[in-house]
Amino acid sequence: MENKVKFRPNPKLKLMDQVREVLRYHHYAYRTEQAYCQWILRYIRHFGGKTHPKTLSAKDVESFLSHLTTEDKVSASTQRQALNAIVFLYRQVLDMPLVDQIAPARSKRFPKPPTVFTQSEVQMVLKNLAAPHALMAKVLYGSGLRLMECIRLRIQDIDFGQKIIYVRGGKGGKDRTTVLPADIHQELQEHIETVTNLHHRDLEAGFGEVYIPEALARKYRYAAKQTGWQYVFPAKQRSIDPRSGQEMRHHVLESGLQKAVKRAVAKAGITKKAGCHTLRHSFATHMLEQGNNIRLLQKLLVFSDAATTEIYTHVMDMDIRNLQSPLDRL
Repeated sequence: MENKVKFRPNPKLKLMDQVREVLRYHHYAYRTEQAYCQWILRYIRHFGGKTHPKTLSAKDVESFLSHLTTEDKVSASTQRQALNAIVFLYRQVLDMPLVDQIAPARSKRFPKPPTVFTQSEVQMVLKNLAAPHALMAKVLYGSGLRLMECIRLRIQDIDFGQKIIYVRGGKGGKDRTTVLPADIHQELQEHIETVTNLHHRDLEAGFGEVYIPEALARKYRYAAKQTGWQYVFPAKQRSIDPRSGQEMRHHVLESGLQKAVKRAVAKAGITKKAGCHTLRHSFATHMLEQGNNIRLLQKLLVFSDAATTEIYTHVMDMDIRNLQSPLDRL
């Protein structure tokens, strides 16, 4: 069996340009590229900004990661992202794998029960949303999508005939299918028709391209201008793609939906700490309450571990709404 030849960055490039070159070679998402570069720069600046990472040791990496926990008080997930970025730097860019030598002070990770809306609360939140955010929120709740999975939907990912949504490259790079709510068929079809007309106007103006992965762009030369590849929820204005430098129409910013949902929750008078992901939690809990199989739900939510899905059964099992407090018996 032949060993794969490891990609080596151009040694003539500056360190951060080498990092970006390797990230793009391995097809990392642009958001991941931004996050990794920020953490690597922060790591370098932690040691004065002039010391090359090659001269630093595993103990220095431990020191930085421990500092994040003890001084900066970052969460466990934030520390883990910083660790992943630095491990990537040493393993893939500098060819100096250090992961087995690192044992930093870890941020404690405490399990938290998910916040869940009641069905009446979902109705109130949706009622206080305007287009297109109302439709996006219906997709989150009705299909159990994550925020970025919804925003990155392409027109060809919606199958009205089969009544399913194809989720491409979800968390962990996994593909899956999930249910397409019948309640939004007509609204979604009308919305896609509007998006299609917008795309045709872009084409007439000499634009009309959308970002697609580089490997697919090479294989399908004209795919970027095809209607099926356009985002279901496109931005109002075209913008310059940071990698290719071309003017394209990207998807909407996730912050727009996040802010809209926060406002809708407040207008509905709901005081729970809730946001877009609460709609996904509510989808899972309400599906189980309807008697759906937990294994089916695991596939819809693409959890590799059934234990992750079981947090929703715990929410149901620990329903204490009908319990009587001893204070009420006085």
